[in-house]
Amino acid sequence: MTSTSATFRNLALGLLGLVWLTGASDAAEVRVMISGGLTAAYQALVPEFEKATGNKVLTAYGPSMGTTTNAIPVRLDRGEAADVLIMVGYALTDLAGKGKVVAGSQVDLTKSPIGVAVKSGAPKPDISSVEAVKRALLAAKTIAYSDSASGVYVSTEMFEKLGIADVMKDKARKIPATPVGEIVAHGEAELGFQQISELKHVKGIDIVGPLPNELQKITIFSAGIATGSKEPEAGRALIKFLASPAARDTIIASGMEPIP
Repeated sequence: MTSTSATFRNLALGLLGLVWLTGASDAAEVRVMISGGLTAAYQALVPEFEKATGNKVLTAYGPSMGTTTNAIPVRLDRGEAADVLIMVGYALTDLAGKGKVVAGSQVDLTKSPIGVAVKSGAPKPDISSVEAVKRALLAAKTIAYSDSASGVYVSTEMFEKLGIADVMKDKARKIPATPVGEIVAHGEAELGFQQISELKHVKGIDIVGPLPNELQKITIFSAGIATGSKEPEAGRALIKFLASPAARDTIIASGMEPIP
């Protein structure tokens, strides 16, 4: 059996299991809030979930943290409805501590490494070692990082670890809400730092590669049921599908590592 046919077989088995769990007569509208890291895989998988279950998934996108209008905590604070939250794991845990996630519903889905991007066709710097990354940062005139988990790490930990925090203040900037890859593609930054899964789908950039292990920070993306969900069972079925073997190949193709 080829890997392609095996993939479709796994997907079919997973979907048949979901039909058994949810039942076609229980079709529902599932409202999801999701951050950027898992978006590419999610958008590929949701139509399969909808086809198998008859459920309709309504999606709102936004960062896992921060104060922008679309940030998931901000959306919840202003009373937007949600059944499923998919976001950076520790940010979801924070929301659970505030009573906004159903206790015991949190499921870790994927691991995502931080990558470095340049504009398409631009020279790719050496990032194979700690010292190489430091040289690349010092040589770059402009640097962009996200306002979510990867950017928090880059700006508050990595620059300090490299001993260049003061130098970075003048040429590295946080990008709220907008994907960092788009800033790089438009030529507004020479180097961009964000999860590889968030860089992969952006046109106009080349991914140099992941940060070396000594500097790498793996982000966990998790899902949970929002407190006050009107469709908690359909929400749990969606989370179960995203965490199933049927979703594995799609998640890997998006630049992430599934968590068994």
